[in-house]
Amino acid sequence: MEFILLFISAVLINNYILHYFLGICPFLGVSKKIDSAVSMGLAVTFVMTITAVFTWMINHWILIPYNLDYLQIVSFILVIASLVQLVEMFIRKISPPLYQALGIYLPLITTNCAIMGLALLSAMNNYSFAKAVVFGVGSGLGFTLAIVLMAGIREQLDLADVPEPLKGAGIALIVAGIMALAFLGFSGMI
Repeated sequence: MEFILLFISAVLINNYILHYFLGICPFLGVSKKIDSAVSMGLAVTFVMTITAVFTWMINHWILIPYNLDYLQIVSFILVIASLVQLVEMFIRKISPPLYQALGIYLPLITTNCAIMGLALLSAMNNYSFAKAVVFGVGSGLGFTLAIVLMAGIREQLDLADVPEPLKGAGIALIVAGIMALAFLGFSGMI
């Protein structure tokens, strides 16, 4: 039951985009089309899950036993950068059209503060290995949910009669704020 609550909390209540406001750059940049939003969300979910595994191992097997806690941020940055490079090479090899569609946003996963936030929050909350993995998967799926919902709304907004001053980033930020308020409603569930 504890794992289910952690998962639901990571997806809906403590959503990295709509609660912590982390990962806004790809959220606004890639959320123009649903197919690229799904691809970006799945790539981020994969990186978040693998990051949760590797940062837990580094933190609990190296940093804490040798009193090197002060190296958390540096070691987590290295792990995240390495993992994103592997994902980027994999996507480039397997699906060149997807690699082209994601464009500059794929390397930006490296600097996505949502992934760094995952590593730091997992360490700060001292999650067990299983909880860290559930938290990583849930956080990634929450990211995916938010970016895909935003992409669906933005595709509909392209067909709507939006006032000229609000077109583009203006209406996207208003929609993001409304989505954040809507997701705030989930906080009363748990």
